Amino acid sequence: MTGSPPNVVAPRGFDRRREKLLPVQHWPTAEEARAGKWFTPLQLGPLTAATRTWVPAMVPWRATDDGLVTPEVIAWYERFARGRPGVLVVEATGIRDVPSGPLLRAGDDRFIEGLSKLVQAVKRASDGETKLFIQLIDFLSIKRRPTKDAFLTRFLRIDDALKTRLRSLTPNPLPEGEGELRSLLLSLDDEALSKALSPRDFEAMRFGLRERVTDTHLPHIAELPQKLPSLFAAASERCVRAGFDGIELHFAHAYTMASFLSALNTRTDGFGGPRENRVKVPLDVFRAVRNVVPKHLAVGCRFLADEIIEGGNRSTDAAWFGVEFAKAGMDFLSLSRGGKFEDAKQPKIGAAAYPYTGPSGHECMPTTRMPQPWNRNVAAVAEIKRAVLNAGLSTPVVVCGGIATWQQAEEILRTNEADAVASARQSLADPDWFLKLRLGRGQEIRRCLFTSYCEGLDQSHEVVTCQLWDRAKGFPDDATAARTEDGRRYLAPVWS
Repeated sequence: MTGSPPNVVAPRGFDRRREKLLPVQHWPTAEEARAGKWFTPLQLGPLTAATRTWVPAMVPWRATDDGLVTPEVIAWYERFARGRPGVLVVEATGIRDVPSGPLLRAGDDRFIEGLSKLVQAVKRASDGETKLFIQLIDFLSIKRRPTKDAFLTRFLRIDDALKTRLRSLTPNPLPEGEGELRSLLLSLDDEALSKALSPRDFEAMRFGLRERVTDTHLPHIAELPQKLPSLFAAASERCVRAGFDGIELHFAHAYTMASFLSALNTRTDGFGGPRENRVKVPLDVFRAVRNVVPKHLAVGCRFLADEIIEGGNRSTDAAWFGVEFAKAGMDFLSLSRGGKFEDAKQPKIGAAAYPYTGPSGHECMPTTRMPQPWNRNVAAVAEIKRAVLNAGLSTPVVVCGGIATWQQAEEILRTNEADAVASARQSLADPDWFLKLRLGRGQEIRRCLFTSYCEGLDQSHEVVTCQLWDRAKGFPDDATAARTEDGRRYLAPVWS
């Protein structure tokens, strides 16, 4: 790692954004960093992480459309590994072998070769210091928002309940033919349609059809409690063969496992309703995975300290789940926040809903547009940490959310509010920032501006980069630097 390149000029507007960042009065010297807690070892079940620094999963959209590892995927993780975080978590990786765009998959043996190359690259880049976990995810179907005409003429199912609601809206007899009924629907404005359609159909018209774990009238949804444990276990076994140090089960945000945990899970088959029922599938998944993962490797999960949404889980629920997960033998608990479909903004026609566009999404990825984006999740995570300790357990707890300075991390660890401190966007802004802190070179860190630049790329499933990479001026026009296909954005920092 070299020092800051000379003659680098930030684009107009960057100084104003930096003024909104959390002030740093003092960067630690190398001696102060060594004396702190962030760079001390952490026991994660059978594994020892060299430090308590953690890069959580971020989806960079660099895989092939078939879910295979590409050279760009390897370069992405290799770049983070050069900064030597204690733990680096690979992006949400699908457990099924189904089309999911440029998202990594582990649903078939053909994915093992690429994942193995990724592991080897990270180990080389960090000299074996960084522990590499992979986050495994399941998700249900979500469709793009249709045009109103397409929904009403092609996708909407005409049934007796719909006809009954229509009769209450018009004094005239309903037409007999289906085509005439659809024409009638097309003539209604949104206010009338909200009364004529069922709530789910009206939502599907406005947002796109989205499956839920409560759709037990669908056989494949009803069977999830029986199918998911073996799917997660099979994917985990492939990741073990690829050489990962641990598995992180994705129980967070808007996806299948988080939906089982959610207070909005009203299934009546014994897997919804009370917390004791909602935790059954996640625990069954963990046990199935633990049975196939060797004892010398770690297995934990990422879940929500607060769902944020109306009627959702609060930190008291998360504390209860955390104790249950710790009792079951998980090796770590990594906490996130929000990121739900229920309060997402309406997508444009032809686009799918994105669960980080509403209030819960803003809590998940706070920006300086908020009055106070820093330490958004610390109080809730501290509550979970206390519950685990009060239960007589010592399972490590990982916190994230608006944490981007040495002082924040040290205070969290010093007060025992968490055991490890994770940072996603600051690590994206400067993958070397942990190493720079350890070397007493904190003044050289390129600080994340906490805007929505990277989140906006993720939302549109474009290759994710950082605005500090893409817009900094004064670098030589290096033809060897990897760029996006349009040549506009760097695929990795052009500095070290």
